[in-house]
Amino acid sequence: MSIDLGLLGAHLREHEVSPERAAGLEEAGYGTLWLDASPPADLKLVEQLLDATTRMAVGTSVVNVWTADAETVAASYHRIVARHPDRFLLGVGIGHREVHAEYASPYGKLESYVDTLTAAGVPADRMVLAALGPKMLRLAGERTAGTVPCMITPEHTRRARATLGAGKLVLPGHFALLETDPGRARAIARSAPPGTALQVTNYTANLRRLGFTDDDFAEHGSDRLIDALVLHGGPAAIATGVRAHLDAGADHVGIYPLGDDPIGTLRGVAEAVLP
Repeated sequence: MSIDLGLLGAHLREHEVSPERAAGLEEAGYGTLWLDASPPADLKLVEQLLDATTRMAVGTSVVNVWTADAETVAASYHRIVARHPDRFLLGVGIGHREVHAEYASPYGKLESYVDTLTAAGVPADRMVLAALGPKMLRLAGERTAGTVPCMITPEHTRRARATLGAGKLVLPGHFALLETDPGRARAIARSAPPGTALQVTNYTANLRRLGFTDDDFAEHGSDRLIDALVLHGGPAAIATGVRAHLDAGADHVGIYPLGDDPIGTLRGVAEAVLP
């Protein structure tokens, strides 16, 4: 794997990111900018973000198999890497049955999508899957470079590493909020993902495997669950949470910033975590 992802990644949606912000995050020390929330198949914003930076990798977290045509995505991949070799990682995911009316046979659909990308010349070591459960994790390990999961805990990272083994990428994403008042931090988290994502079957099924129950999913998340899914407190507390993933076997940790100032949160995390 010749793409240098760095220790930290920044997860941002299209409305939160710009070429200027990407350049600023590169300056802050982020190794990867993850473009979230099902980017369109042309991946034009990915190219713009790479144009605006010099070292940072850009990844998709994730291209949605129901909304992005695989052949178009493959063509976009080749266009991007022709200009920016070794700086783009294609993350692919299955989406959610609550969102896509056509959702069916998720494993077969994702496997077929990877088949199409591979046949179109996208290298396996330039793809990762948003895999949560054991079956999808095995697919990620067998057919791609690894996994880029979210709504997870360090225990999931440990299990993902055990499933994928050495030599595969485990790239967890974790929510973070620079807020030292626990009550306020939990309220903010419950009004945004992850609290609002607890109606999504894929996430709750995975969290059940990690030991959470119906009581944890009620009222947009118990304190126990919110504290597990959201790193909150001062920069040092968030740095400790990042290190927990690294200690569990992660190669890199992506930060999903919460609150009114996502870029400020990302800068604060970088100052606490990076040497």
